[in-house]
Amino acid sequence: MLDVAILGQVAFGYSPFIDRNRAVSATRLTVFPLKTDSAPDAAQLLHAVGGVWPADGARVSLNVASESLLQDLMQAQPAPNVMVEIPAFMACDPANTDSIVSLHANGNSLLLKGRPLSELPREVLPCFKYSIIDLADDRRADGSKPPPGVTRNIPHVQAGVRTITEMEHAFARGAEAVLGWPIDDAIQAGNAKARAGQPDMQTMVQLIRQVDAEEPIEKLENTLKRDPQLAFKLMRYINSPAFGLRVEISSFRHAIMMLGYKRLKRWVALLLATASKDVNLKPVMFAAVRRGLLMEELGRESSDEEMRSEMFICGVFSLLDRMFQQPFKELLANIPVPERVFQALAEETGPFQPYVNMVRAIENESLFDFRECADALMTSVSEINRAQLRALMAASQLE
Repeated sequence: MLDVAILGQVAFGYSPFIDRNRAVSATRLTVFPLKTDSAPDAAQLLHAVGGVWPADGARVSLNVASESLLQDLMQAQPAPNVMVEIPAFMACDPANTDSIVSLHANGNSLLLKGRPLSELPREVLPCFKYSIIDLADDRRADGSKPPPGVTRNIPHVQAGVRTITEMEHAFARGAEAVLGWPIDDAIQAGNAKARAGQPDMQTMVQLIRQVDAEEPIEKLENTLKRDPQLAFKLMRYINSPAFGLRVEISSFRHAIMMLGYKRLKRWVALLLATASKDVNLKPVMFAAVRRGLLMEELGRESSDEEMRSEMFICGVFSLLDRMFQQPFKELLANIPVPERVFQALAEETGPFQPYVNMVRAIENESLFDFRECADALMTSVSEINRAQLRALMAASQLE
């Protein structure tokens, strides 16, 4: 999966499909060829994708920013769990009709990307499960007529969602799902909301302080007993394949004995970042887990295990301001973090900041930002892509 040549020929980005229950129903993987004159191998792409999303696993949607690579992909018969996004101009072209019909017959879900400017071929229209309409282009709310070529109602996915408010409005207007990261809500100083005082949040803040101070096991266990659901969640994380232990951890005491306080701290950090019961924060928690795992993988080349552990915590904590509705300078006054993590989150400086920028470029699916951040890190595109795939695979093992 990680040795194919295509990993050095494309840049990846990813974002989630979020359903009405605010659960992530699929992942979009955007693929940018790095050179216009290159011809990446569609079979290699599917091989790499299959390592993270096997045929019997979760769904992935391929958003390929190359007409030739997409046409090759349409001929390759992907596994049924692979969804394929087809731009409207390609769907309208009769030359692509046979490939689209064949993909549909193969069991692949097809998504019509954008609004067609002409009639879709009659055979093609029933093949699309959803249309993807970007938020900036959506004019349904103003009573405008449906786009040309759509003679029946194709359920739509709202793309480009960046805030919880935009997500809620998209669902109110009838979207079946939203595509994007609703994590950009404004944070104002002194504007802590009620969720910051929820018992589960208070428990986790206290627990991470205790782990940081290496307090006796009995005190940590007593803290966890205040919220058994959180204790169960922590045990699930520690026993997941992503953690790599060869024995099952049966209790919090056992976890500390096996792991020690330093290794345990990263998983308490992960638990804090996924502790909220606010349904609208599910996508934020989804993003936080992947940020932590991705930053850790981006630091894999470092022989400094402590640095990698801190990078994991930095990524996982990078959205706590959204969860607690407090600026980082206020928030991190109450939650102990390493100095390099504080610099990156509260001051946007320090050695971890270029990695945070890289993660954001990947989430934004921006080729320009991807190149710029890769240059700043002095890391090859292939290694960044490998880090993404490893992180996404590890994340899938946690769920």
